[in-house]
Amino acid sequence: MSFVAFALDHRPTPTSIYRQYIQADPSHKPLRFTPGKTQMHPLPWPRDQWTVHKSAVKDARGMVAAQHVLAAEAGAKLLRCGGNAVDAAVAAALTLAVVEPWMCGLGGSGFMVVWLAREQRAVALDFQGVLPRALTVADYPVDPDLPPTLMGFPAVKDWRNTRGASAATLPGAVAGLSHAAQTYGKRGFGAALDPAITLAETGIPASWYTTLLIATEAEVISIDPASSSIYMPRGRPLQIGERLFIPRLAKTLSRLRDHGAADFYHGQIGESLVADLRAGGNRITMQDLAEYQVIDRPAMQARHRGADLYTAGPQSGGQRLCDMLAHVSGAMPTPPERPTPETWLVYANALETAWRAHRIKNGTLAEVGAHTSSLSAADTEGNMVALTYTILDHFGCGVTLPGTGILMNNGVSYFDPRPGLNTTMQGGKRINSSNMCPTVGVRDGQAVFAIGASGGDLIMPAVAQIAALMLDFDMTLEEALHSPRLDASHRGSVRADPRLGQAVLDQLGAHHRLEIASNDVGPKLYAFPSGVAWENGMLSGLSDPFQPDSNARGQG
Repeated sequence: MSFVAFALDHRPTPTSIYRQYIQADPSHKPLRFTPGKTQMHPLPWPRDQWTVHKSAVKDARGMVAAQHVLAAEAGAKLLRCGGNAVDAAVAAALTLAVVEPWMCGLGGSGFMVVWLAREQRAVALDFQGVLPRALTVADYPVDPDLPPTLMGFPAVKDWRNTRGASAATLPGAVAGLSHAAQTYGKRGFGAALDPAITLAETGIPASWYTTLLIATEAEVISIDPASSSIYMPRGRPLQIGERLFIPRLAKTLSRLRDHGAADFYHGQIGESLVADLRAGGNRITMQDLAEYQVIDRPAMQARHRGADLYTAGPQSGGQRLCDMLAHVSGAMPTPPERPTPETWLVYANALETAWRAHRIKNGTLAEVGAHTSSLSAADTEGNMVALTYTILDHFGCGVTLPGTGILMNNGVSYFDPRPGLNTTMQGGKRINSSNMCPTVGVRDGQAVFAIGASGGDLIMPAVAQIAALMLDFDMTLEEALHSPRLDASHRGSVRADPRLGQAVLDQLGAHHRLEIASNDVGPKLYAFPSGVAWENGMLSGLSDPFQPDSNARGQG
């Protein structure tokens, strides 16, 4: 039985603080713990010295939960103005582009799952990024002296696949959010933009969490003059209470309201975006933008404990979620009254099995956390939405386009510069492997919960466990989000929150190489989940208790 301490890997990557020690390095030997005894790693990560609890928000009519409370409020405002859950989700997502731009925004991509109550069906929208058609592998020569990217692929010369304009894929967020609002909403794309425009015009005060994230990613931000001027004025991170204001973003959002998403892919916004990107060495053209398509299809479906779970499909983390739950059902046909050490072993084994199949398919050996934003919404008509979108790493490629105020993704790092693999980069190729896993649970024709998470390869384990805890043990949303979890992704070890208890740790350690790490504000090792749920005739909404700026808001 061996327990491995969490440690930081200080390799010079843009998000090294989130990288975990997993891999065999002759200079690093895993620390072995004796069960029941306390031993410290020579360089321990000091865990947060507080007890965290965040109560679920309750409302009888509508609910939005998001990674920033101002985004949740923006969505709730659309519900109060006659919008449905789709309108609310789109408004919240667009507001996140203003208040949490380092996670997601107009320069990003993602997935949305919508349960349409009246039609009794679930749809999944894929608005993932696409490589420019003129891109060639020769643009991204592998540099063997650099460590792998966050997606587990080889790094390339000058970090061209992770930093700078050359790392950006064609963004699908504007097309996806517009399609959702126009096709399934009631108020339209323009109305969903209004709350974001208002905040973009004034800016918002920076929280301490904002200052922390900027300081953490100062190296990436500093490569770009526009980003530096926004997030690191006077050469240091934006201070608590100072105004976070992104020049030209309000004008871009206003133009989208007035001219629609077509302006992003065919008009003035697109022309400005292409010009700024090409100046930085990116090959995206107006033709690339004009050819972009949102994929709208029936959601992938799994069944667990009498409920149907709808998720985003084979290009997302959805297949792994379905595989994990199928394994749980087979290994634990009848759940005990409450989770036991054997329960958590079943969950760990199920995650390992699902991830092993994924890694074999994609040819990847290791992935680590990326940075995304997730939200959920519900309305009084019975509709529910789970939405996750991203610019991939914190601050994406680091580049804020001066003409539009858009912070761009670094989606090129989703692709492998080596030939012959499922994820090999190729001009015009769509991102075909993602961890995002927005999920809606439906029982007897009624949506009962919508959940999702951010956090790269941490996403699917978090979403799957929260769904399992709610369905296996009838936990409330609040109970499930506060429950300690584990993380497993077939990387050579299983991570467990010590709050699971010594008996669980002993059981896991008897079968897996085990890391013990707390669920703290940072480094974030168990994802950022958010969700909404119908419980006893009321809607509950909650976002990650350990994320200080997140919360839910009801329609009221």
